[in-house]
Formats: sequence, structure tokens, C-alpha cells
Amino acid sequence: MEIVTGLTATVGKLLQFSGLLTNNDESGSRNMEEKALEVYDVIRSIRDPEKPNTLEELDVVTEKCVEVQEIGEDEYLIIIKFSPTVPHCSLATLIGLCLQVKLQRCLPFKHKLEIYITEGTHSTEEDINKQINDKERVAAAMENPNLREIVEQCVMEPDD
Repeated sequence: MEIVTGLTATVGKLLQFSGLLTNNDESGSRNMEEKALEVYDVIRSIRDPEKPNTLEELDVVTEKCVEVQEIGEDEYLIIIKFSPTVPHCSLATLIGLCLQVKLQRCLPFKHKLEIYITEGTHSTEEDINKQINDKERVAAAMENPNLREIVEQCVMEPDD
């Protein structure tokens, strides 16, 4: 029995080394990286509410700020940590709202979304994190016509 077990392990390693057998962890990890890039491609073009730049251009969002975890079959948890340009940014909540709206509209797969301000980058990050992850507050904010218009301008694609 020991000989069979040892032989099976050796053959498995040879197949994996040759590329004929892939490690599920590696392919799963690669899939999560691809999903994270897909998410980043959606958010990178969001415009800053007060500047003519995108969040990507201002380094508010980067590829590294997106994490994707599989939580079920074809269901993912998306965690975004964005960094406002200044620690007292008065529009950080609005930026979080823009991220929420654009991702809810554009992602083609089932997901749960958590958006946070990167730790240490804003003076009221805990309060803002609660606001932007509260579905009722997000829905109420989008009922305000003035706020909705600002969000629409920020999330609109350049060629829309």
C-alpha cells in the first residue's frame, strides 16, 4: 500500500510539473485575480466629483485596492479599499456611493460588495465605511435628485 501511495504522489508531482495537471489553488487564485482586474476595469473610469480626473488618475483606486473572494458557486465577495486624496476629503462618501452604483450596474456576475476607505487615509473613515455599506442609506441617497445627478455624471463612461 505504501508503494502505491508513494507512486501516486510521484506521478501527481510529475504531471503537475509537466503542466498536464494544474493545482486547483493556483487556477482558483488566477481566476480571482482575473475577477479583480475585471472589477478594477469597471471602477477605474469613475470621475472624481470635483476634479476633471478619474479615480485611477488620482490614485484613489488602484489594481491593488480590489480583492475578490469566491463565496459560493459563481458568487463572489468584492472588497474595495479606496484612498481619498486628502485625509479630510468631504466627498469620500460620494466617491463610495459612485463605486457602489457603478459596480451594481456593471458587474456581470453575482456578488456581494464591501467598500472601505483604506485605513489611516481619512479622518472619519469608520463613519464613512458604515454609510457606504448601508444599503438603506445608499438607496435613500440615490432618491435625492441632486445627488443622483452628480453620481450619474461621475459613473458615466467617457463615450456615453
